[in-house]
Amino acid sequence: MTILYLVYKLCSTLFNFNKNIGLNMKKTIVIVMAFLMQQLIFANVKLPRLFSDNMVLQRNQLIPVWGWADAREKITVQFNGQTKMVRADKNGKWKILLDAVAAGGPFELNIKAKNTIILKNILVGDVWVCSGQSNMEWIVKNCTNAEYEKANANYPMIRHFMVPKTIAAVPQEDLNAGEWNVCSSATAGDFTAVGYFFARTIVKETGIPIGLINSSWGATNVETWTSREAFENSDEFKNMIAAMPAIDLAALAQKKMALLKQKIDKLQGNKEQTEAVISQWKEPAYDDRHWPVMLAPKFWEEQSLNDFDGVVWYRKTIVLNAAAAGKEATLELAMIDDADETYINGIKIGSTNTYNAKRKYTVPAGILKEGNNVIAIRILDTGGGGGIWGDAADLKITIADNIISLVGNWQYQVAIASSSTVAIVPNSYPTLLSNGMISPLTPFAIKGAIWYQGEANEYRAFQYRKALPLMITDWRRRWALGDFPFYFVQLASFNANNGDSKKGSQWAELREAQTMTLSLPNTGMSVTTDIGEAKDIHPKNKQDVGKRLAAIALNKNYGKTNEYSGPMYQSMKTAADKIVLTFTHTGSGLMAKNKYGYLQGFEIAGADKNFYYAKAFIKDNTVIVFADEVTSPAAVRFGWADDAGENNLFNKEGFPAVPFRTDSWQGITDKVEYKIGN
Repeated sequence: MTILYLVYKLCSTLFNFNKNIGLNMKKTIVIVMAFLMQQLIFANVKLPRLFSDNMVLQRNQLIPVWGWADAREKITVQFNGQTKMVRADKNGKWKILLDAVAAGGPFELNIKAKNTIILKNILVGDVWVCSGQSNMEWIVKNCTNAEYEKANANYPMIRHFMVPKTIAAVPQEDLNAGEWNVCSSATAGDFTAVGYFFARTIVKETGIPIGLINSSWGATNVETWTSREAFENSDEFKNMIAAMPAIDLAALAQKKMALLKQKIDKLQGNKEQTEAVISQWKEPAYDDRHWPVMLAPKFWEEQSLNDFDGVVWYRKTIVLNAAAAGKEATLELAMIDDADETYINGIKIGSTNTYNAKRKYTVPAGILKEGNNVIAIRILDTGGGGGIWGDAADLKITIADNIISLVGNWQYQVAIASSSTVAIVPNSYPTLLSNGMISPLTPFAIKGAIWYQGEANEYRAFQYRKALPLMITDWRRRWALGDFPFYFVQLASFNANNGDSKKGSQWAELREAQTMTLSLPNTGMSVTTDIGEAKDIHPKNKQDVGKRLAAIALNKNYGKTNEYSGPMYQSMKTAADKIVLTFTHTGSGLMAKNKYGYLQGFEIAGADKNFYYAKAFIKDNTVIVFADEVTSPAAVRFGWADDAGENNLFNKEGFPAVPFRTDSWQGITDKVEYKIGN
């Protein structure tokens, strides 16, 4: 405070020294003052947010330590018997490399300049970056057996750092917030579940401390995690990135707001929706004849309200006869993303604040009447898909033995647009999360990365063959640690669009692109077709996902000899009306994982490309595939569907086979390319 006061007095004196001081001199004084203030900002040595008590530093590698201080300031760093000194450059930046240290701890890190920083309870072990979209973001307290897992999560050798969600137009030097937390029953509930179960398995097997840097964001595509430089050097993407404008996030948000208002005005007739008007929307007498309509069950993001977050009211009128009037009923609304308040004839009958919970409300006797009855739903969507979604069979009202379907058109009206609707979001432009959530991490020494993403890229599955390898190569270049381990999760089973071999499957094509990424060195893939949930894109069983990723790491990085993959297609040969398939990663033998002992998930086709469900059996560690309809087989597919949950080819070590196809016939995403904003 004394130094700041002296600077202030100095500048005040200079300004008042001569009342007639010239404009240029005043500008010079302002510049000098700004320079002095900037230097004062760095007068105290400062570390990046990644450095805090309880952190994990990477073992057996040089350990970068960096930060900011006064220009030319001398900084002394002490750690585990090492003492190193460095001077900050003219901009106040500094960096030193500590000698490699074996796993162990706890240690202290002492940074001394004009001030002193002491970080305590530091372990040296392996640091893994955990990244991707919502299935990596998914936390322990929301997974299967959550209460048990939290209660038994006493693993002080596991540490977790949550990277704050940040988009940025240019690469950032530091994070906005964050700290390392020691794993315990009190903290583990908020850890990335996949990362935690991955780390727990490794710690149990090796005793090596594990640090998890959780940098993930739901519903994000791979392009937002990739740097501009990577795109500029890619034949596939260089034209796209060259056309991307300079990004002013605030100006772009204002432009989006103007466009959104135009869109809503066009849909709703340029009406001002006041609180007094909105309060009438639940009432049966309200005139909604001029409201636009939308289908249910179906996300509004897939209809006229794409990229919209906020509050929307749905209304539907049903006509009842005298026999139904006054009776108790059951109203089912499938699922609603995210929250609802539901009314019948102006009376609230229920509300739920969970995006994937089925709505089932009791309508008390006396509410329903003969003639018109109005169901009105206030829906709040905070991000991603919005509106009524799920199975059509779950959208109905039941009165005694009479079931009335509510599937079809519902009238709707926008009440409130959320700020997130007009904000620039991670998928608005490429590079935004690379800049905000990866760049600040890249000086930090790590062991490797685990990745769970792909759902947001399903529409461009074919191009993902290039997009994911590009991002992996980009990260490796930026960390400058060579081809560090990069292990990823293949998409689980989920009935996204009823995709299969007949109509095409984006999810199957995305899984194929993920498998092809294994051509990069030091990569590995965890197959999860058997532990997905057909009706939930977020399967709760994250334990097996983490264990399977850990199996890869244990084999490749921790000296174990365990099997770590399920059977992978190797070759085929035709034998009369049958096809014989061979596999790698058969472990101690192939097996059909069901009580009947026969294989499921196989299809076979002739040259006409028409696929039929196939009969398949194991013989001499090969798989024989055939179908009565195909006398001259040309191709086999396995698990070629959005929901591949029927797949039951495993090795005896318990790993499911990797979905595959033997053909290279054109898919439904072959021509779909990334465009900014999609």
